[in-house]
Amino acid sequence: MIKKDLTTLSQVMNQLRDKGKDCEFKLADSGLGLINAGNGKLYSISDLRIIRTYRFEGDSNPSDSSILYLIEANDGQVGYVLDAYGAYSGYDDDQFDKLIREIPVAEK
Repeated sequence: MIKKDLTTLSQVMNQLRDKGKDCEFKLADSGLGLINAGNGKLYSISDLRIIRTYRFEGDSNPSDSSILYLIEANDGQVGYVLDAYGAYSGYDDDQFDKLIREIPVAEK
C-alpha cells in the first residue's frame, strides 16, 4: 500500500472525520483547560496529551498559516485544536499558547 502525503488542512480534517477523531477542543473561559465542544466536558492540562501536530503554511499569504494539534484525553476522547499563527491567532492573548506548551507531547 502506498502512503499518500496529506498536504492541506482540509485533507487532514477529512481524514480525522473519517476516523471519528473530529471532536473540537476549545480553550475554556477560565484558561485552565480545554472544553470538548461536542459535550461540554472540561479537561485540565493533566488530562491531555498532544499526539500529533500538523503545520500548514500558505504559499504567499501569512494568514494561510495554521496549526492543528491532535489531542487525546485520559478518557480516550481524541480531537483537535486548530489555530492560526501569530497575529492571525484566534486568541487575543498568550493564554492559549501557554496552555498548549504545558500539555505533554507524546507523538504517536
